[in-house]
Amino acid sequence: MMLRIKRVATVVSNYQKEEAEEGGCGRNCLRSCCLPGAKLPLYAFKKASKAVSQQTPLDSELGFDFLDSLLLGEWEERMQRGLFRYDVTACETKVCLLFLTRDVRQVVEFLPSYDVIHVFEVIPGKYGFIAQLNEGRHLKKRPTEFRVDKVLQPFDESKFNFTKVGQEEVLFQFGASEDNDVHFIPYAPLDVDNSPSVVAINVSPIEYGHVLLIPRIFECMPQRIDRESFLLALHMAEEAGNPYFRVGYNSLGAFATINHLHFQAYYLAAPFPIERAPSKKITITSGGVKISYILNYPVRGLVFEGGDSLKDLSDVVSDACICLQENNIPYNVLIADSGKRVFLFPQCYAEKQALGEVSLELLDTQVNPAVWEISGHMVLKRKEDYEGATEENAWRLLAEVSLSEERLEEVKELILEAISSCCVGEVVAMASAEESVSSGPAHEDAGESIKGSHPAMVPV
Repeated sequence: MMLRIKRVATVVSNYQKEEAEEGGCGRNCLRSCCLPGAKLPLYAFKKASKAVSQQTPLDSELGFDFLDSLLLGEWEERMQRGLFRYDVTACETKVCLLFLTRDVRQVVEFLPSYDVIHVFEVIPGKYGFIAQLNEGRHLKKRPTEFRVDKVLQPFDESKFNFTKVGQEEVLFQFGASEDNDVHFIPYAPLDVDNSPSVVAINVSPIEYGHVLLIPRIFECMPQRIDRESFLLALHMAEEAGNPYFRVGYNSLGAFATINHLHFQAYYLAAPFPIERAPSKKITITSGGVKISYILNYPVRGLVFEGGDSLKDLSDVVSDACICLQENNIPYNVLIADSGKRVFLFPQCYAEKQALGEVSLELLDTQVNPAVWEISGHMVLKRKEDYEGATEENAWRLLAEVSLSEERLEEVKELILEAISSCCVGEVVAMASAEESVSSGPAHEDAGESIKGSHPAMVPV
């Protein structure tokens, strides 16, 4: 029996109110006033991972799709309780597909693990751009509260952050298990001292199952990627084991709206255009990660895949992101294929806006091209733009996001140098550790093998 999306009356949660109730916080939030005795479900994943190319669905007594079902079940329950700002399931959506006539057709798509049906209206096109009319997100989404010209900015306690949300908006804790096995604990205490990572609903959702992954929430880290947090995001994509579940990240300056470290994720049972784009190999790292150019797509960028382990892939991508952050280059990241492929897009749309280089026609759409739009899911705010959605219009907007070919080449060199430097540092550190327990010049050859322009790379 198919389970269809429930259409429920949606109201603003008490925890989204700007003023606290009299007599205390009144929000059941994630701060010291409300945390004593708080418990949330805990999903603990297996930390060790096979090579990325050998990843298989989760093999445990919980079942391979347990995280998938847990997330969707908890999200649906919050929807019934009216914790969202609007009903995202009522949004109209179009998909542009190749080899279709201009006759309006319908595509029925489903999420395999939860049997939730969406009906999409289809228009012709080559790349499969997806257009969604989401007027609620435009009218009710929280406004940006910080500068857009700096990628790295300090965390500001006075601004909105995720410790201010209600505990009812948090679905579960998510972290590595201590015994390298998978566990689910329905009522686990919130350990503030160890700052758990949590998965919460996005109260201004783009699609079904739209959630936020907030690493080490009580550390109140600003929106900047580090190795540990990015590996956590890859684990989430891997554990879900669902190709329709993608994880995204927006840096400051690339349309992140909250300066508290977080990733986004949701389900969309259609291929993103970026996932269909061809690529051209640039190099392979010493850890087996292939780095390629994205070809024949309106936004230039890089794609990372493979690796001897999930950590190898994570380290390379996170080092690339750290490089962009430190050079004040805004960027967006899409994690696809259950964590097997990662797309990285340095972008310049906000800069062009500030310089007056974006046409009024595009500005009037009020579309802020973040990770989902760049990947091909165009979240539109005006009915006229939705009704006139074409592949040409999507391409024209996204082309304004892209760096020039020359600038991308410069950025690519910065990234490769940063990745190589990190690899060299790890080799030297490993050699030093081994030399402390052994004698002789056993590691001189290792030093020779990492010399050169991009020493940790295997050239094409």
